[in-house]
Amino acid sequence: MNLADYIRDIPDFPKPGILFKDITPLLASPQAFGHAVDQMAAHYESHAIDAIAAAEARGFLIAAPLALRLNKPLVPLRKPGKLPYRTYSLKYDLEYGSAELQMHIDSVTPGARVLLVDDLLATGGTMAAGAQLIQQAGANIAGFGFLVELAFLNGRERLPQAAVYSLLTY
Repeated sequence: MNLADYIRDIPDFPKPGILFKDITPLLASPQAFGHAVDQMAAHYESHAIDAIAAAEARGFLIAAPLALRLNKPLVPLRKPGKLPYRTYSLKYDLEYGSAELQMHIDSVTPGARVLLVDDLLATGGTMAAGAQLIQQAGANIAGFGFLVELAFLNGRERLPQAAVYSLLTY
């Protein structure tokens, strides 16, 4: 199955000059979506991973079924005010402003090996912030997993030194 057949290009979204990679056709096909999760699970099943973390919202779509397949806890990285318990928090800069991620203080244990997962790697800002948040909690980065990578944006360069795996690269 060619997963690229399930990624739709949307020109000029969210602004002129951007070619958006839309994963909703993949999500709409249980066979394609399942195949993508199976491929990621097969890649990571032999890796030393204690937990899987993902930033909202699209990261949850990939990380949740992957965490189930690998029988690992899922660590949600959320926007401020979305988590009910005490949190670690990290503010970071994006191309068009700033953002903030939070996670419960008991989400990971010190020394845990955490895989960060998202639907798409573009410039790497959100995943770099997620990695800093995981490290703030005393855990280690086991790697980064993506459904799609836009290699021409050099997002890998912003990520800490850890293995990056992408199912599709453009």
